[in-house]
Amino acid sequence: MSRARPAAFLDRDGVLNVNLDAHVRRWDEFAFLPGAIEAVRRLHEAGWPIVVVTNQAAIGRGYTTAAEVADIHARMCAAIASGGGQIARVLHCPHRPDEACECRKPRPGMLLRAAGDLDLDLARSYVVGDHLTDVEAAIAAGCRPILVRSGRGAAIAADAVARFEGLPVVDDVVEAVDLILRDEVGGATGAGA
Repeated sequence: MSRARPAAFLDRDGVLNVNLDAHVRRWDEFAFLPGAIEAVRRLHEAGWPIVVVTNQAAIGRGYTTAAEVADIHARMCAAIASGGGQIARVLHCPHRPDEACECRKPRPGMLLRAAGDLDLDLARSYVVGDHLTDVEAAIAAGCRPILVRSGRGAAIAADAVARFEGLPVVDDVVEAVDLILRDEVGGATGAGA
């Protein structure tokens, strides 16, 4: 019998770190958003597996390399671990939008892959993102979306609320984690069950 548990899927740029118009291409361009490390720690301590799912078309466009992105993710996870959190998995899509892959959000490929690999209950999971593609991927996978205004979210929040009835919109990942941990389905009892 499966003991699938819910997870918190987090977009990277604009949710965990500052989003740059020219892409975050190297570790020295990566800057955590205020409260992000603490938010991940709180989720981890409450028993939630945390999966980072991020579109990284900068690889496909030749702005950075897969090795540079792997280095960013290794250092990001190490910094989060130093702060008491843990990332269960980091998945990224390296493809350009015109490549029509199955992994690039708004398609749910990364979420479905993580669910299969980690035995996750998508219907009880959340996707926290700063773009419509995050919301659409969440819905396509059967997850609960939360839009944050950090990153690109402030510019699209009104459109997103009009398009997706009942969509929770919060300021940042700190407030998104507050919402997840308040949810009667989640928290230590739901996530760790």
